[in-house]
Amino acid sequence: MQVIRPVGREAAAKKYDMLSAIMAHALAGDQNLQRLVLRLMSLITTRYNWQRNELTMGQREIARLWCVDERTVKREMARLRAMGWLLVKRPGARGRVSVLALDLERIMLDTRAAWGNIGEDYILRVGGEAAAETAPSTVVPFRRPDVLVAGQGVWGRAQALLAAEDRPLYDAWIACLADGGLHEGCQILIAPSRFHATYLRTHILPRLRTALLRADPTVTALRIETG
Repeated sequence: MQVIRPVGREAAAKKYDMLSAIMAHALAGDQNLQRLVLRLMSLITTRYNWQRNELTMGQREIARLWCVDERTVKREMARLRAMGWLLVKRPGARGRVSVLALDLERIMLDTRAAWGNIGEDYILRVGGEAAAETAPSTVVPFRRPDVLVAGQGVWGRAQALLAAEDRPLYDAWIACLADGGLHEGCQILIAPSRFHATYLRTHILPRLRTALLRADPTVTALRIETG
């Protein structure tokens, strides 16, 4: 999947592509999801800095925009962070609000199931599965089992989520991770080598955290060690 980066000459079109994905995802869901996504889109279109990937807006201002109280703002923003769509780029301090960021890759992954409702041209444009099927390739794929063999408990549920959203990535980098246990809210994963662990920390850590949080909201930390 191509990650949308709303910069360069085609920045405007890329922005519309991402907003279209969010909109289609919401319309395919229930009224609670639709309301949440509408509120997020209001923040994006009024206060989001696309070039810097920053959203800076206080809870009082958000409450005024959404026509709700600040308690509702706290609850909805917590939901967006739990989904992995919003990230804390810089925590708030005295006299200064938090700086948030959008995880564009996570948003596109979560909305992928609804892309077909927009049209095949959209799927091809953003680099979905249809594009991968039609594009010629000289790469010979490795054989893999059709049935996912996942572990038990929190990590087992997270494995199933990760495999469902990107099976090639899962097979290459995640399937070999061993469950080191859950200790006081911290999930420990054992990588087969130092290189493997470093790659995971650098490139895949946000995905792992989001999957664990969705598998069990009480997971507060993740540590990757080597066997």
